[in-house]
Parts: sequence; structure tokens; C-alpha cells
Amino acid sequence: MTQQGQIGIRSPFEAPPETGQAIEVAEGVLWMRLPLPMALDHVNVYALDDPDGWTIIDTGFDSKRSRAIWESLLAGPLQGKPVARVLVTHHHPDHIGLAGWFQARGADLLTTRTAWLYARMLTLDEQGTPAAEQLAFWRAAGMTPDLIAKRQSERPFNFCDVVHPLPLGFSRLTEGQALRLGGRDWIVRMGNGHAPEHATLWSQSDDLILGGDQLLPGISANIGVYPTEPMADPLGEWLESCRRFQPLAKADHFVLPGHKLPFTGLPLRLTQMIDNHIGALARLTEHLQSPRTAADCFLPLFKRAIGPAEYGLALVEAVAHLNHLLQNGQVSRSMGAEGAWKWQAKTAT
Repeated sequence: MTQQGQIGIRSPFEAPPETGQAIEVAEGVLWMRLPLPMALDHVNVYALDDPDGWTIIDTGFDSKRSRAIWESLLAGPLQGKPVARVLVTHHHPDHIGLAGWFQARGADLLTTRTAWLYARMLTLDEQGTPAAEQLAFWRAAGMTPDLIAKRQSERPFNFCDVVHPLPLGFSRLTEGQALRLGGRDWIVRMGNGHAPEHATLWSQSDDLILGGDQLLPGISANIGVYPTEPMADPLGEWLESCRRFQPLAKADHFVLPGHKLPFTGLPLRLTQMIDNHIGALARLTEHLQSPRTAADCFLPLFKRAIGPAEYGLALVEAVAHLNHLLQNGQVSRSMGAEGAWKWQAKTAT
């Protein structure tokens, strides 16, 4: 007999909804998509039908195109009913980008305290050129001097470019909190690693899960370290979250993720998500028999070449894996003459 944890990952859908359209994935739950101007070219958003209006789950970027798509959705699949509330799973701009826009139209915002504080702080922190701390972080991670010289005169990514201003006021989501949304009773369960205090919602009425970016099929959520907290161990937090979810996961849970297709097979997916990073750490440790910078570690981590468009995300993920090994006592580091940390595996004694 097939064990539950070995049941494959499947989706009942062959294709996502077209732009401006919706697919009903469960009673009273609509699935929609917003485009993103990057390699991961979409974000999934959902609408839950409530007596006082819709509850929107995540929003997409704040852009003219996204707002126009939402206007089409509101007038079409959402049938002109008001949006009563917006629930944001985490603070990344493709998820919180239009929350303030919906608030300005009368919706309430539900999110975690950390997500709201991070997003509001970052929207107010506009920078014309990279901060000195950012440049120092890049240098310490082994970014080449020519690339640093190029980037230090360019406008960096700013939240305010793609996130609508967030007004004061939100309702906090907390671990274990019970919610009634879309005719279902939900329990909030927090993940970490990809984003701090990432809310996932587990239906107690049926097998639905709103997974955000914490529970994705087929792709790995980025796990990164940034100049705001350069010694953080988000990979340790990610692994802890996956392991904490494992006893709760059932093969017939129907996960509505932040990207890609809704899926079943969560126990196997959680195992894959853990094993993916355990394997990467093993390859990285072998690579560190000689001293390396974080920028020298892309190939063993990702098993492929990294292009310019992916470089930034690859660099912060490399630092995350190195920090995890450092905090577990498996590597040491020393500052090189050029201002970059050199990491090396410790020899067994």
C-alpha cells in the first residue's frame, strides 16, 4: 500500500486562469493571476466569497497594468461586489503591492505584524542609490569590483516603486488564530525563512490550505540574507517551519500556492523542500574544502550557471546557506584582503 508521504504531487488544473479571468477552485473560492515583470512572471491571488463582500488573498504589484486587471476582475468574475478585506500572507511586494490601494477603497487589511512593519518601513525608505551598508554587504559577499562600481550609481530596487502607500491601521494575524472566511473556519499557521512571519491558512472545514510562498509546488522559494540582518539564519527558520508542518500535512490537502498551480501531495512536497536544502548544504560543504566567497558558491548550490537577472537573488541565498553552516559550526570564515569573507569547511577531528 502506498504510504501517504509518498503520494505524488498533482494538480487538477492543466493551465492557470487567463488574465482578467477566474477559476473556481473550491466552493466560494476564486483563483486569479497577476503578471510580474521578472522570470517568475506571475503571482496567484484568490478571492473568498463572504456575506459582506470578497476577501482577497494577496494582491500583485502596484502598477497601472495590475490595477487595470483588478478593475476588470472586480467588474467581471467578482460581479461588482465590494472587497471587504485583503489578507496578505507576507510582506514581499508581489503579495502586498496593492493592499493599500484596496484599503483606500474601503477594505480592511489582515496581515502579520512583521509583514506590516517591514512593508511600511520599506515603502518609506526610498533610495536613489544603494546605501553604504548595501555596498559593504555586496563587497563582503564577493561581488566583483566592476559590478559594484556599476551598481553603486544605479537606482536600486525600491518597495515604493511597486507597493502602494500603506495607510495606518491593520488587523494582526497570529500563530494559531482562528478565522472565519469564505464560509470556512481557518487556523493561521506561521512559516519563516522565505519571509518572517509568513501566514498560511489551514481550513478546518475541508482540506484547503492557502499556502502563499511558504508552500509552493515545483519551485523553491528564495531564502535570502540581506544587509538589514547580515548574520540571520533564514535557512534554519525555513527548515524548522517545514518540519513543523510535516505532522499536520495530509496527501489530500489541496494547497493554493502563491505561484504555479494548486496541488495535492503536501507531505511529499515538504520532504522535497527539506531535502533540496540538505543536499545543497552537502554540496556546498564539499565545495568549501578550499576557501570561497559567497559569490563563488553558485554552481554547487544551484547546479547551473547564474545569469545577471538572477545574480542578486542567488547571492543572498548563497549567504543564507553559508550563515546556516556557520551557525551550526560546520564552517569558519575570515576576511580577505579585498574585503570579502572567505568561507571554509572545518576539518573533522
